[in-house]
Amino acid sequence: MKVAVVAGYGVLPKLAAENLLKKGHSVLVVALDEAVSIGFSDVQGIDLEKISVTQIGKLLKLLKKYNIESVLFAGKVNKTLIYSNLKFDLLAVKILAGLRNRKDDTVMDAICKLITENGMQIMDQTYALDSLYLEKGIYTKKRPTKEQEEDIAFGYDTAKELGRLDIGQTVVIKNKAVMALEAIEGTDLAIERGCKLAKEGAVVVKCAKPSQDLRFDIPTVGVDTLKILSDNKGVVLAVEAGTTFVVDIDKCIRFADENNIVIVAI
Repeated sequence: MKVAVVAGYGVLPKLAAENLLKKGHSVLVVALDEAVSIGFSDVQGIDLEKISVTQIGKLLKLLKKYNIESVLFAGKVNKTLIYSNLKFDLLAVKILAGLRNRKDDTVMDAICKLITENGMQIMDQTYALDSLYLEKGIYTKKRPTKEQEEDIAFGYDTAKELGRLDIGQTVVIKNKAVMALEAIEGTDLAIERGCKLAKEGAVVVKCAKPSQDLRFDIPTVGVDTLKILSDNKGVVLAVEAGTTFVVDIDKCIRFADENNIVIVAI
């Protein structure tokens, strides 16, 4: 099967492309210029094209040119780009003008509908990336205190409600008080803001939306997340087991142990 990976920020697009190749698929990577953060020159056997995040018409033309059968979205695209000075092509303008709102799921649903109406299917991200899920448990030498466990439980309920509203997937908690909720700024800036308000000892909880669409925007963390937590005196990263991608878990554990951070899957 010929699969297109639409590549945004982070290492997920590269991992997805490599895993799809291992499964025997032909792979086209369409790198979104303003979002993509890694190169693909060392991934052998792929086709590579680059477009702007605002060129939906060009995306559709490329998918047809390469006779793509399935599309897999991987990697974050910062929604603030919608409010930047980028020029949208006519198809992108038409799609945005027809939306009832500009929530993440609303925008992506419209793009997925366009692709499927043109004879292609959208792959769940889990097809290529499910090995990144964690099972429930504590993954670091350091364990959460009773107070931190209470913050994790409180943060989980808060994050689920935040996700139900399709606003974000991450919350920052201290002493069962909300320090920050993720919105359009994204996970990293929400963690930084919340940890600074907490001064020290913040607990970060990230989980899937109650109605998480597996085709896109599955919550993801990695070493960069832990570095921001450490730099801002945070102490716990809690993710939802079986719903959140953790990139390079061994590297994450080493960093967390070296910096007295707890990693727990709940």
